Amino acid sequence: MSIQSPAVNSIELQKAAQEFVDAGFGGLELRVHDEHGEWVGTAGIRELGSTEEPPVNGQVRVGSVTKTFVSTVVLQLVAEGKLELDGAVAGHLPRFELDPRITVRMLLEHTSGLFNYTGEYYPDGTVVAGLPATGKDWADNRLQGYTPDALVEFALAKPARFEPGAEWSYANTNYTVAALLIEAVTGHTFVEELQTRIVEPLGLTCTVEPGDRTDIPGPHSHGYLCYQDGDEWKVVDVTEQNPSLLFAAGSMLSTTQDLHKFMSALQSGKLLPAELLTEMRTPQPKSGPLNYGLGLFAQDTGTETIYHHNGSAPGGYGALMYSSADGTKTLTAAITMGDADIDLLQIFPPTLERLVNAVFSEPSSSL
Repeated sequence: MSIQSPAVNSIELQKAAQEFVDAGFGGLELRVHDEHGEWVGTAGIRELGSTEEPPVNGQVRVGSVTKTFVSTVVLQLVAEGKLELDGAVAGHLPRFELDPRITVRMLLEHTSGLFNYTGEYYPDGTVVAGLPATGKDWADNRLQGYTPDALVEFALAKPARFEPGAEWSYANTNYTVAALLIEAVTGHTFVEELQTRIVEPLGLTCTVEPGDRTDIPGPHSHGYLCYQDGDEWKVVDVTEQNPSLLFAAGSMLSTTQDLHKFMSALQSGKLLPAELLTEMRTPQPKSGPLNYGLGLFAQDTGTETIYHHNGSAPGGYGALMYSSADGTKTLTAAITMGDADIDLLQIFPPTLERLVNAVFSEPSSSL
């Protein structure tokens, strides 16, 4: 573990960070900020075959953290009267012939019922395949580009998962449609709106929606995908991949510093009026214990409610973004996969829980 800032640190935080690498992840870049200062560190390696540590503020594929940015822009348009939170989406995007019952709110809270274009997984074990997004199929096609319209059209060619508003199911399609809604209402691209509304005002120097650019332009760690191919165990460097598969749903690049700035500004009320921030934070009852609002998860730590949205790219990368309700304490991290054969469903939740507890269940003075 390397400490890169003068802020005091907690032994528990160091242990929790190192545990990710000990559990089989390739590397971790971690940033914790509170009213006492900032702690920044790394664990693991930057690239297989090297002993070099991950860059302290490396650029990472943040996956579904992208959704919180999209939701923020949509809610800004609601605040400006250009959209209605409970207004229909179909009239703004007539080319898709969307169900007229689908509202802006339903997109942001995942109750639209739209088929998830990366595949649907039903509680009874039924799987309806989507575009290649996992394993060997994705690895072999990871440089393929998609237009946003093609993603939506693919989803609409499949049966809806449920009637609009009837249930809750996390679907990338919702946020790709939300970004196209932004474009329809403003007359500008999503990239332009993201830039003028969030990136430039907050000074996010390394946050971009990359389109179909396949490389990572800033300093970065390598990400790897491990999968079984017949009798052979394969490890593929998937640092280069085409993020257009998840346009506005999981496509963005950012850094731990930029994610801290964004999440702190959002939770402290600098990006949205109080009433819309409350809407964003309020869990949709149908999301159950996940407590998903409008692009944010709410989590009760036992001492306070914190807000977060984490994300992962189809292969190799993940990001964490947590904040206290007032934005004064944040935890942001960039995670990369290595070559270990690990079961993420078994390893990740307890490892993440210990890290979050190390930050939010301890007094700030212990950082």
